[in-house]
Amino acid sequence: MPGEVPLLFTHWGAYRATVADGTLQELEGLAGDPDPSPIGRSIPGTLRDELRIHQPMIRAGWLRHGPASREQRGQEPFVPVSWELASALVAGEIRRVTTEHGNSAIFGGSYGWASAGRFHHAQSQLHRFLNACGGYTFSVNTHSYAAAEVLLPHVLGSQDGLVGRHTPWAVLERHTKLMVMFGGMPLKNTQVSAGGVGHHDVAAHLRRCRAAGMEFVNIGPLREDAMAELEAEWITPRPNTDTALMLALAHTLWAEGLHDAAFLARCTTGFDRFLPYLTGAADGQPKDAAWAAAICGLDAGAIRALARRMAATRTMIAVAWSLQRADHGEQPLWAAVTLAAMLGQIGLPGGGFGFGYGGSNRIGHAPHPFSWPALPQGRNPVRDFIPVARVADMLLHPGAPFDYDGQRRHYPEIRLVYWAGGNPFHHQQDLNKLAAAWKKPETVVVHEPWWNALAKQADIVLPCTTSAERNDIGIATGEAHLFAMRQLVPPVGEARSDFDILSGIATHLGLADAFTDRRDEMGWVRHLYALARQRAASHELALPDFEQFWQDGHIRLPQAAQETSLLQAFRADPDAAPLATPSGRIEIFSETIAGFGYADCPGHATWLEPAERLDGTGALLHLVSNQPRTRLHSQYDHGAYSRQSKVAGREPVTMHPADAAARGITGGMLVRLFNERGACLAGAVLSDAVMPGIVQLATGAWYDPAPDGLDRHGNVNVLTLDKGTSALSQAPSAHTTLVQVEPYTGTPPATHAFLPPEILEPRP
Repeated sequence: MPGEVPLLFTHWGAYRATVADGTLQELEGLAGDPDPSPIGRSIPGTLRDELRIHQPMIRAGWLRHGPASREQRGQEPFVPVSWELASALVAGEIRRVTTEHGNSAIFGGSYGWASAGRFHHAQSQLHRFLNACGGYTFSVNTHSYAAAEVLLPHVLGSQDGLVGRHTPWAVLERHTKLMVMFGGMPLKNTQVSAGGVGHHDVAAHLRRCRAAGMEFVNIGPLREDAMAELEAEWITPRPNTDTALMLALAHTLWAEGLHDAAFLARCTTGFDRFLPYLTGAADGQPKDAAWAAAICGLDAGAIRALARRMAATRTMIAVAWSLQRADHGEQPLWAAVTLAAMLGQIGLPGGGFGFGYGGSNRIGHAPHPFSWPALPQGRNPVRDFIPVARVADMLLHPGAPFDYDGQRRHYPEIRLVYWAGGNPFHHQQDLNKLAAAWKKPETVVVHEPWWNALAKQADIVLPCTTSAERNDIGIATGEAHLFAMRQLVPPVGEARSDFDILSGIATHLGLADAFTDRRDEMGWVRHLYALARQRAASHELALPDFEQFWQDGHIRLPQAAQETSLLQAFRADPDAAPLATPSGRIEIFSETIAGFGYADCPGHATWLEPAERLDGTGALLHLVSNQPRTRLHSQYDHGAYSRQSKVAGREPVTMHPADAAARGITGGMLVRLFNERGACLAGAVLSDAVMPGIVQLATGAWYDPAPDGLDRHGNVNVLTLDKGTSALSQAPSAHTTLVQVEPYTGTPPATHAFLPPEILEPRP
């Protein structure tokens, strides 16, 4: 019967839980999920492992000397203290900093992947609390697709086709004949969706597409970024040269009269401003196939043949989110839209473009036409913000100016960093730079269940519960699944939920009612479900009452019906359904962006040399730091499923056999990757599924720096470039990174990533 087996709902799926004697024994994929994620195997063994933090901890030097001791952050043992003392200390720091320096001196660092629950969402909890305190400096955009978030509203008037409203799979299956995938469509990424997954079905959709006769082209450095069953043609341009390739495809369409002049005239603006650049009339260099071939390392004839093939049939241009996480990452997005506009298939069933197919499970699903409820965060009166990847620059250069989307702003001076959810020692680039910047704030407070790098680099560590140790409501957005996230096991030690932690601090500050709204955990869960029920009912979708939902544990609503392609209504009548751009049309040339005067992001799609790029000599290798298959970002790297993937006790790095042979590297060998920013160790794996000149090292290995800065465990972000993509978005550019790789010949250092720090005797 429903409800007899408790469920655990995560960003990577829902699982049936086996619990005995207060311990989570096993997780099994939800019945009906055709492809449950194996990441769940890591959860049971980690709930009570040696890395769990059992009570509040204070760095010893901070406890003795307060903020004056920040130079020792990350190098000292910790002292366990009571919740009463820890809450009072945090409240005192908030009061001191806001009184002496103002609320902009607090940086509310958070990233929303900690829990899939709608209530225990760490980012929302922290931001609601800090807003109750008077506000905080915040970050804008996401690491996943920050460049796109800023660019696309200028070009398309919205983010449609990036995070939602894609042409749905059902339409692609029936109408698309050719899927051209810039950056591939890696199935491992579809294990996950922000807010959770109820049903993993992307592989099934792709199989149906192939069975219907769709052909696939995988353009990127990794063959496995396209399922083998798709029988995709594999084209391997040098990384970071996709814009040049797209421009050459566009040039071929123009030169051979294959473009759709009527669509360009009716649905776009600025093609006449872009054309002189494309043809070379503006600068003397036609952006033709021969030009691109030299940049991309491809055959010019193959480029022209692909352009003709795309023009001859119904084509979907799919661009992975990863392409825009590179220097000038705005350009491949803009070039893709321009190329699709020249093909003239935007708004036709199965044609046009889409960003992020294969980026997460939800892309290509049709969501219901309303938003599900979330914990309200309140209003932040502080106006200071930074682009999401500019954390180190903010801490290192207070008062320095920076550009962002036509604005000239300045970095605030941060005295207190408060982080709950997310791990900057995973997702920030150039971690040696971040480690130096991290010593600048006077106090760092974090919520963490485990002793990861962020906890070890904090002053005050407040142990928080996991999703298995509290009650919540889960909603798989776009998939019509709702889950009762009932507490499965008691909290470990003295761990508390983020809500309870912040409620305790709010009490010390006299803000308890403002933060809690006089509701406890279950009061909020019931409230959010009631809102969900109201919103569903407004669209004639009936949800059971709360008691029935809580007993049954899982509701699946009818899937929303969507048979329309992206921008279909706009194509049908651009005047009646204009875009929210200044012209109401697709802006191949943007007067707004051109008016900003940014040399690194002009007014139309442009080939701009990246800061680092392969030169064809083979002296350096291009580093692909893609998403891992064995964990979500850095979550559960210490779990069994991730640990079993390690090679030589480190994160595996994959390289082509020819590149390995040239460096004296064999499979299973411990190797050192290095550049001017840093170095790390990894275990070598050889495969011809990566193109020559490439090394692939996934993100998320727990940061484990030795005293000399060498990362002993394989954290790729000691190597990556910390540079904004452009002055427009200042987005992360991790995929613009060159490295060298060599055998490690010394005595292998022991890894400390999965060891807790030294803990001193409790304070009397």
